[in-house]
Amino acid sequence: MRVYLPATIGMLRQLVSDGELMPLSGTGFALTPALRESYVSGSTEELEYAALLDAARASLRLLASSQEPGASDTKEPPRRVVISADVEHATLRPDLDHAVVRLSGPVRLDEVAAVHVDAAEAEPAVLAAAAVIDAADLGDPDAEFTLGDVEDHELAWYAPQELPFLLELM
Repeated sequence: MRVYLPATIGMLRQLVSDGELMPLSGTGFALTPALRESYVSGSTEELEYAALLDAARASLRLLASSQEPGASDTKEPPRRVVISADVEHATLRPDLDHAVVRLSGPVRLDEVAAVHVDAAEAEPAVLAAAAVIDAADLGDPDAEFTLGDVEDHELAWYAPQELPFLLELM
């Protein structure tokens, strides 16, 4: 199953250095039957993109906590990161949300199909969105507008073998 894992640059560094990464709480997003049923129409590609966007939004939550004083990622660039991986150990969790899955173990680097990362010009929008992600979840229209600003930035695509070079340039 193709899963989309929310991450940060620090988590990406860990994946490259350790060769594996355990997503926070084992949470990922995927094209699940519940996600497919929640849309009136859409191709598989469009619905997978919806799962990827859910993971990108979850990445903002990780960034919000990583930017707090004393967090290990405070020196890393504030960019959304989504790791796309093909795994066998995902369990559907429609009780949490339509696209949520739980992984029972770490994701190995050789399971990674691609990594999606914001470009540098998205950083101000990412910081603003990370600061209001909880308010947006609670329905604050101004916060939702701020999230829309960051979602206007497309995530860049990187092959797994490009990750050491990408991280070196950050």
